[in-house]
Amino acid sequence: MSKSQIHAVTGAYGYSGKYIAQRLLEKGHSVITLTNSLDRSNPFGKKIRSHPFNFTTPTKLIDSLLGVSVLYNTYWVRFNHKMFRHEDAIRNTLVLFDAAKAAGVKRIVHISITNPAEESRLEYFSGKARLEKALIDSGISYSILRPTVLFGKEDILINNIAWLLRNLPFFGVFGDGEYRLQPIYVGDLARIAVAEGENNENVIVNAIGPETFTYKSLVETIGEIIGENKPIVSIHPSIGYLAGKIIGKLVGDVLITREEIEGLMDELLHVDAPPTGETKLTLWAREHARSLGRTYASELSRRKNRMAEYTSN
Repeated sequence: MSKSQIHAVTGAYGYSGKYIAQRLLEKGHSVITLTNSLDRSNPFGKKIRSHPFNFTTPTKLIDSLLGVSVLYNTYWVRFNHKMFRHEDAIRNTLVLFDAAKAAGVKRIVHISITNPAEESRLEYFSGKARLEKALIDSGISYSILRPTVLFGKEDILINNIAWLLRNLPFFGVFGDGEYRLQPIYVGDLARIAVAEGENNENVIVNAIGPETFTYKSLVETIGEIIGENKPIVSIHPSIGYLAGKIIGKLVGDVLITREEIEGLMDELLHVDAPPTGETKLTLWAREHARSLGRTYASELSRRKNRMAEYTSN
């Protein structure tokens, strides 16, 4: 693909979308973003033009995408809530794919998840599988990236593990904690996404980091790095969910869901594939040890406050 193009990124003022947008700007592309947070503080200023998603007015969404060569889709929701649901995210994403096709977008780089399956009992994974199928069937050139857990300055999961280690006398892991995951640095995901935007082949890429942890060893490693070597206690998943729900109430957030616990324990955040990420979580965490987990990172606060920039560690 040629050098000077218009690229569209969903959620460029958020988390992974921000890193993708930054790499695109560095490569000299014009960048627009589709977002629900038009007024959110961001590091780009006027370098990026923003448009509302307009899911309910597809003609306006099509107009926003006219002239776009590549669309990078990071749009999704982490869990069901009264403000948003997986079914809403699926329906909206299908509208986005249709609008991209109608606008003549040449390629879509779509962020999915490891081990999606339409028959999965977990909505997160079945929903991602439905969207992958829809994109493949659309006829648009595609690259589907399947990351596991993301880590980076604006991360939630790794940060909040550190926060819990700093604030609780012990850390409870669900069951034996021996299920595996392969965290990938958000900057590596952005690098892969932008590289895939320059390709023409239809591909599915497992976006996984160079280190594999069990959940228990991940907690132990983070604790050692931040100087909080708390006892690790095995607890029944239902007790762990209840404890997470109570903590979530105290901080005004959803700390963890039943589906997330089941996905972890089913090893859906692990694949037998070569790593595509380069940045080691252990090295990154040591560089950010002083700030990691100092404050709680709230999913709902980010959803409710559409003005503030995502906080960093």
